[in-house]
Amino acid sequence: MISYILRKLAILVPTFFGVTLVAFVFIRLLPGDPVMVMAGERGMTEERHAEMMKLYGFDKPVLEQYLIYIKDVLQGDLGKSIVTKKPVFEDFMSLFPATVELSLVAITIAILVGLPVGMIAAVKRGTPFDHVSMTAALTGYSMPIFWWGLLCIIFFSGILRWTPVSGRISLLFFFEPVTGFMLIDSWLSGEEGAFASAVSHLILPSIVLGTIPMAIIARQTRSAMLEVLGEDYVRTARAKGLAPRRVIGLHTLRNALIPVVTIIGLQVGVLFAGAILTETIFSWPGIGKWMVDSISRRDYPSVQGGLLMIASFVVVVNLFVDLLYGLINPQIRHTK
Repeated sequence: MISYILRKLAILVPTFFGVTLVAFVFIRLLPGDPVMVMAGERGMTEERHAEMMKLYGFDKPVLEQYLIYIKDVLQGDLGKSIVTKKPVFEDFMSLFPATVELSLVAITIAILVGLPVGMIAAVKRGTPFDHVSMTAALTGYSMPIFWWGLLCIIFFSGILRWTPVSGRISLLFFFEPVTGFMLIDSWLSGEEGAFASAVSHLILPSIVLGTIPMAIIARQTRSAMLEVLGEDYVRTARAKGLAPRRVIGLHTLRNALIPVVTIIGLQVGVLFAGAILTETIFSWPGIGKWMVDSISRRDYPSVQGGLLMIASFVVVVNLFVDLLYGLINPQIRHTK
């Protein structure tokens, strides 16, 4: 097991440098001068422009800028935002809990709905439930997030008026954040109606964000379950007269979980990609909306630091998933 973990950790080194290179090059491919964007309509003299370019190090060759960036990152310094003048890490951590909260609720909904739907569809293969559920999953997977989000806002917020349109909590409530997670902070605040308000603001964007992972998990679970249900040991278990629940729960589900766990881990990246659109549509004050604003402002340090932090988080989660299904199936530790 130790050698398996060390092999996985060794992959992180080239991954890290690859991420830093992508983060550094990506923002510089976009047209626009960050200093001129920062100046806005006020304009800037050539002398002041040269002074600001030198201040932020943009006057140096690109390769030298990258080497300086790598050196600072290895020392834990992601730089300062051109817009807020605050350390990028500080800005990131102040908004990260909002994105994590949204993503956790979204993936929880996706698992709670997608996993049992996929299991039932596999067990009842060829029935109306199988056809309807898989058609719904394909539809959910095919819908663009921005279109699905706008439809939900129009129907649930505009017509039915069941949920708020934007934000994390009603403006009627104000309390100092403790954890950064609005559900927890609203509960700890003790203000009447605060927790209910936080839930009502969270439910619609989390459903929109979790729709695609839910569809993928349902289809992958069905596929994995059907493959395992055809194995000899499952037929043997049934021939021995074991209860259907025991056959499905003990012999089938456990062996079908490996590809499903892998898919769930991969959905972390999908959630962060979807969060950019979801947070923008619902004005959710998280990393996604912050990244969109930073790109529009050509805030190089924020975009670079944000991409690096998000990618690092996704890599760590995928590493955890690798280790997890290495525990689920010990044979994987000897084959990978």
